[in-house]
Amino acid sequence: MEEQIKKALEEIRRGSAEIIDNERVEALVRAFFERGENFYVKAGFDPTAPDLHLGHTVLLQKMAKLQQYGAIVQFLIGDFTAQIGDPTGKNETRKKLDKETVLQNAKSYEEQVFKVLDPKKTQILFNSAWISELGTAGLVELTTTFSVARMLEREDFEKRYRSQMPISISEFLYPLLQGYDSVALKSDIEMGGTDQKFNLLMGRQLQRVYGVGKEQAVIMMPLLEGLDGVNKMSKSLGNYIGVTDEPNSMFAKTLSISDELMWRYYELLSAKNLNDIAVLKEGVKNGSLHPKLVKEDLALEITARFHGIDAAKEAKEEFDRVHKQNALPSDIKEFSLKAPVWIAKAFVDCELSPSTSQARRDIASGAAKLNQDKISDEQLQLASGEYVLGVGRRKFAKLKVI
Repeated sequence: MEEQIKKALEEIRRGSAEIIDNERVEALVRAFFERGENFYVKAGFDPTAPDLHLGHTVLLQKMAKLQQYGAIVQFLIGDFTAQIGDPTGKNETRKKLDKETVLQNAKSYEEQVFKVLDPKKTQILFNSAWISELGTAGLVELTTTFSVARMLEREDFEKRYRSQMPISISEFLYPLLQGYDSVALKSDIEMGGTDQKFNLLMGRQLQRVYGVGKEQAVIMMPLLEGLDGVNKMSKSLGNYIGVTDEPNSMFAKTLSISDELMWRYYELLSAKNLNDIAVLKEGVKNGSLHPKLVKEDLALEITARFHGIDAAKEAKEEFDRVHKQNALPSDIKEFSLKAPVWIAKAFVDCELSPSTSQARRDIASGAAKLNQDKISDEQLQLASGEYVLGVGRRKFAKLKVI
C-alpha cells in the first residue's frame, strides 16, 4: 500500500507548479487508500467563452488523476462571478456578461468536461446557488474579512493602482467571492493556474475565518504554452488546440509543436505514467525512437480522448495521405471570385490569410502555393479558371475564377 500511495503522490505532483500544504494532500490520499474515504477537489471555471482548449484541460487531466485516488471533483461554473468578470491579469475592468450568455457557455462546458472527467465522481455546481443567498448583510460581512491594503498587494491591482487606472469595487469582490465558494463547498483542495494564486489562497483564509474546520490545500498548475512554444495557449493569439476542433485539425496541430515542447505536452496532458514517458524520452535521446513517431502517438492519444480512437486513426491516415504523398486533403472549402483576382487578395478571400500583407509575406517566404507550386510573383493576377491555393502544409482552398 505504501508503494501505491507513493506512486499516487508522484502523479499528483507531476507537472504541478506549486502545491501549498503537501502534508494535507498526502493525508487525504492516505485516508482513501487506507480507509476508503473520499475528499473534495474544487476548480472554478468562468463560462466567458463557449469552448475549452487544451490549456484548460491541464487542470481537468490533473483532476481526473485525483479522481483515481479518492477525489470527488467539484466542477464549479462561476455563473454569478462571471457576471463580474475575473480581473486576473487584466489591465482594465472587464465587461459584464449577460446571464443568458453565461448559461449557454456553461452548458457547452458541461458537454466538454466529461471527455476527461469521470461523471460518476464529478459534481457540476453553479456558485449563484449560494452567493445569491448571501444577501446584502452577508456580502457586507464578507467584505470585512479582507482589507483594501491587502487587496492591493495583488500584482495586477497594484500595477493598475500605481498607473492610476480604474479598479471597480466589484473587482475587489471577485477574489472574495471565489474564496467564499470554498467556504460553501467545504473543499479539501482547490486547483487553478499559477496566475490564480492570490484567489486560491483567499479560499484558505476564508475557510479559517468562517470556521469551516479545515483549510484547503492548493494545487497550482502551470499555464500551457501554445503551438508557438512561447505564449500561453490562447484563442486570441491563435496558438490553441480547441477541445471541439475537428479530429484532422486536432491531430495536425498537435504534430506541429516542436520536439522540445512535445515533452511538456506529454507531462501535462498525456495519461501515460511517468515511467513510460521516461522510456520514450530515453529512446529519442539514444536514437532508438524517432521524435516524430513519439509525437504521432501523443497526437493520437489527444485526438482519441475527444473524438474516439477510430476518428483519431482516420485523422492520422488523412495527415499521412496529405503530407507524405503530397496529396490534397479530401475536404477543401470552395470559393468563387470574379476575374481578374490579385493573388494576395485571393488568399484573403479564400480565408487562407488574415490580410494581403500576410499573404505577401507567405509568398515571400515560400509558404504560399498555387496548384501546389510555390508562387514567385506577388503581383500575379489570376484569370478565369480553377485553382488550388495553399499556405503551409495544412491550409488549402479551391478557387474558381469566373
